[in-house]
Amino acid sequence: MINGFDRRSVIQLAAGVMLGGQFSRADAKAFRLGLMAGVNRDPDSAIARVHELGFPTCFVSTENFEPQFAARVKAALDRYGIEATTVESLGPGKMVWDFLQGPSTIGLVPRQTRRARIDALKRASDFAKMLDVPQLQTHCGFIPENPDDPLYTETVDAIREVASHCKQNGQMFLYETGQETPITLLRTITDVGLDNQGVGLDTANLILYGKGNPVDALDVIGKYVRSVHAKDGLFPTEPRKLGAEVPIGHGRVDFPRVITELRNLGYHGAITIERETSGPRQIEDIKQSRAFLEGIIRGSGSRSR
Repeated sequence: MINGFDRRSVIQLAAGVMLGGQFSRADAKAFRLGLMAGVNRDPDSAIARVHELGFPTCFVSTENFEPQFAARVKAALDRYGIEATTVESLGPGKMVWDFLQGPSTIGLVPRQTRRARIDALKRASDFAKMLDVPQLQTHCGFIPENPDDPLYTETVDAIREVASHCKQNGQMFLYETGQETPITLLRTITDVGLDNQGVGLDTANLILYGKGNPVDALDVIGKYVRSVHAKDGLFPTEPRKLGAEVPIGHGRVDFPRVITELRNLGYHGAITIERETSGPRQIEDIKQSRAFLEGIIRGSGSRSR
């Protein structure tokens, strides 16, 4: 996730995919289809869209954790028969999605917003519990590479506090990939030291931030993957700006290999398409992304540039 939830208020499509010579009914069930639903403005309309598009699961993206609001979201999920697999939230405060201000504004690393975000993520966990959702996902920020950096130790402590709260609620705490290298993420998971930690693999973010690529990253953090966002992008070519996010099939993500590796790792969750734009263009790109991934399912997909 690169921007705040306003850019996600249009529901985003997700597709469960699998690569191989055979695509079985069991595979289709394992790799569930889903949508991301930005529910802040109108939860009923958001979940209704998931239902109308014919998908059984969704991510719930929200910054509103009030019990009355949770009841509205749960009622919509029940009304349309949709399973919410993950709640995603970032917490309050300014976030700038670039290489200059990003390290001092994103996630749990910045000191000035850390306490407010810890508290917000705990409330998000409680919100997820009200919905019977088993996972909470967020960006932790530009976690320092140097484990002796005081910010690293402070961030580990902050994550442990949030993850402990999730554990009390019977949930997994998921790190969405992006700002940190895979090995730094692995070190953080180890140092936090709790058994309810997982990774939300965003296939493009590793590329957009110049931190690696998802295929190789799976060698490092693959066993922790509990959710996947399918998104495509290009490596950064300007020192101040992230790489460009592009429609699936037009970037540097090797989706056939990613899906093969996920299959080999035993991942059987939903795969959620993200397209970080808005309006009709977003919907059209989502449809094209779905077709691209369905081509992989049928064994006839190909990369396009």
